[in-house]
Amino acid sequence: MFTIKTIAARAGGTSARGILGLCLAAALGGCSVLPTPPTRAEVYDFGPGLTVFQPNTGSQGAAATLAPGGAAMRAPVALAEVATTGVPEGSSAVLYRLAYANAQHLRPYTQARWSQPPAQLVQQALRDQMGQRRAVLLGEEGIAQLLDDGRPPLVVRVQLEEFSQVFSAPASSTGLVRLRVSLGESTTAGEKLVAQRVFTVQRPAPTADAVGGTRALAEAAAQAAADVEQWLEQLGR
Repeated sequence: MFTIKTIAARAGGTSARGILGLCLAAALGGCSVLPTPPTRAEVYDFGPGLTVFQPNTGSQGAAATLAPGGAAMRAPVALAEVATTGVPEGSSAVLYRLAYANAQHLRPYTQARWSQPPAQLVQQALRDQMGQRRAVLLGEEGIAQLLDDGRPPLVVRVQLEEFSQVFSAPASSTGLVRLRVSLGESTTAGEKLVAQRVFTVQRPAPTADAVGGTRALAEAAAQAAADVEQWLEQLGR
């Protein structure tokens, strides 16, 4: 009788340990199937850049008469907020098109984004470029300001119509930036259009991915900003 009871007790203990082991295994197995945290998207901008001349953008307008190197300062301008027409407003997605498959389809990279919406990045590029030769007043407050001679500044309005990496083939792509720029003059009757022009700039992407695309778009935006400033100077503004 004693032997039978002892064997039964030992069997019961073994069974309990077996059940406990199964529970632990199930718990550990449950941990292994938990969802993996999503990978954080890589964030891109236009880089630190190099601003040679920081203009006076306060309410007093431009006080200097010469830019670094002795170049004559140009007339101050007010740069309105960059609007978007062909790019999703407020989105910071890095977009691309497969022109060889469906050029009308804008696609976002899932693991890449801009640090700011492209319109804001383009506005900064324009400000940095134009600010090397003139004072740049920003936004509606800048438009409403008066210069030292009591006149309102000329108004530069920009629409961002295209800002994407375009693939002509799976391994070949360019950064494409298209801006519609209007120059306006404030009058008592409202803003008068002085001139308008569309600027389209493409730069080759060094690699067929988001890294290469963002670099090409940054270079294209910088070139477009330089072209806008050159156009203003050709207009005598």
